[in-house]
Amino acid sequence: VPLCTMHDTAGKPSPITTPTQSPMATADPGTVTADDEDETDVIGDLMGHYGKWQLLMTVLLSLFQVPNTFHISSSVYQAANKEFWCQRPAHLHQLPVDVWRNLSGSQDNCHRRAGIDWSQLSNDSLPAQLQAAAAAALGDDGKQVACSSWEYESNDNVGNTWTSEWDLVCDKEHLKNVAEMFFLLGVATGGIISGYLSDKFGRKTMLFISAVLQTIFGLWLCFCSSFELYLTLRALLGLVSVSVTYSGLILAIEYVDGKWRTIAGMYNLFPLPISYMIISGLAYLTQDYQRLQLCIGIPGIFLCFLWFVVPESPRWLLVKGRIEEVRRIIEAAASFNGRQLPADYQLTPPTQESSTQDVTYLFRSSYLRRISICFLCIWFTINLVYYGLILNMSSFGGNVYLNSALAGLVEIPAIAVAMYIITKVGKKWLFCATLFCAGVACCLAAITEGREDLLWLKITFLMMGKFTISAGNTIMPVYTAELYPTAIRNVGVGACNMAAGLALILTPYLSLLNKIEGHLLMTLLTAWSIFGGFVVLFLPETAVRKNAGTAESRQNAAKQV
Repeated sequence: VPLCTMHDTAGKPSPITTPTQSPMATADPGTVTADDEDETDVIGDLMGHYGKWQLLMTVLLSLFQVPNTFHISSSVYQAANKEFWCQRPAHLHQLPVDVWRNLSGSQDNCHRRAGIDWSQLSNDSLPAQLQAAAAAALGDDGKQVACSSWEYESNDNVGNTWTSEWDLVCDKEHLKNVAEMFFLLGVATGGIISGYLSDKFGRKTMLFISAVLQTIFGLWLCFCSSFELYLTLRALLGLVSVSVTYSGLILAIEYVDGKWRTIAGMYNLFPLPISYMIISGLAYLTQDYQRLQLCIGIPGIFLCFLWFVVPESPRWLLVKGRIEEVRRIIEAAASFNGRQLPADYQLTPPTQESSTQDVTYLFRSSYLRRISICFLCIWFTINLVYYGLILNMSSFGGNVYLNSALAGLVEIPAIAVAMYIITKVGKKWLFCATLFCAGVACCLAAITEGREDLLWLKITFLMMGKFTISAGNTIMPVYTAELYPTAIRNVGVGACNMAAGLALILTPYLSLLNKIEGHLLMTLLTAWSIFGGFVVLFLPETAVRKNAGTAESRQNAAKQV
């Protein structure tokens, strides 16, 4: 029985005995051939390449994306801005806010008149001019002092947020961005280490350890009264959330083989837009950051019980030589799929580990240098624009709940259309078009910025931008994996994840641009989108059956690895 060497998603070899093997299976293992997407192994031949069992498992694993999406988008509502003013003295609480602002001379809501004995003022609602005159008579010397406490608008359809809970206003306003940055810093850090841990301890083990920790940290945030502890928990939540994403995605992909790997990976994206719509509804109904945190933390409890349903990756188990466990999974899957197993099938564990590649291998040939530099720029761009739109939805005007729900809704057809088209044609020109179209949409939104009568048109352009950048976000990981040679695919995607992590860390601070100039945020997203589209032009097409030159370049690059 010949030995077929293929690579799992983490770049480790999976030697598998198989009764049938295509001629491509004996090619250099570092070479990505035109038939890579059709490559199958004995596990798929035995239990079915894609059947009812694989469908059930991939659907169950996609559910882990729901709490991930909840946590990453929760800051849109939990950190929403609220109207505030310096706190009124207790005996003046019935004084109208506008009168109090005029009386206290608080134009920026961060400072008020100093040297005034407020106890001498009565609580009768005099006209603002008379109150100001009364304040002057009480010794107003023109000096101002910083406010130490604030009051917040209670009828703003936002409710209790980080802003009102910890007085994150005036000189503390930047701490809202710090809180979100801590979460995304955890995401970036987790993206670096989760792949290694998943390879070492197993996909299922890491998935459920991370899911349990995600649930614990998520629920702990509901009852956290210290802002410093809240920051720490947000960072830990981001770290384990990306591990849930990574391990779940790899596990779903390793349940199938051949062309179904790409499709199974894309199935994992569909819960994202649905989750965006769900959390916008939850935020509207709760209007309190703690109640919302409780609602998005509870689903993780139920997902942890899938431990008893979801098996470990049979391909990872085979790499580790755990043959009997592989047999049990194959037999259960084959039975569920209605397939008859041969009585004498054999499974052979790997005899040796492949050499470990490092990031320097990404720059060892002109081909690898070109695609590595391009993809580092593209992953940074896609994540900056995609999350720049999602996480700043509250700053675009209009109803934040409706805007967020619409942003999730338009992503559903975007993913579906991208999935359909890339199975029919090459990815380069479609990918390029999504970025250029996103840039055009952001540019049109920037033009309508500041026009209240054109707010509906601005929101329309934003949704067009969200549609196109979501389609690009669907294509990006598949395109990246296809262009890298198998032996360094994991290294290449890992480097791209670092670029994405840098974009995520910067994303919370994009909202500050609107305070400098109203058009600046959308102008920046426009520039990056167009830049990303231009960079895509330097990438080769992946329709390798029609492009022998591209295949040859990849093979030559792989030989240098």
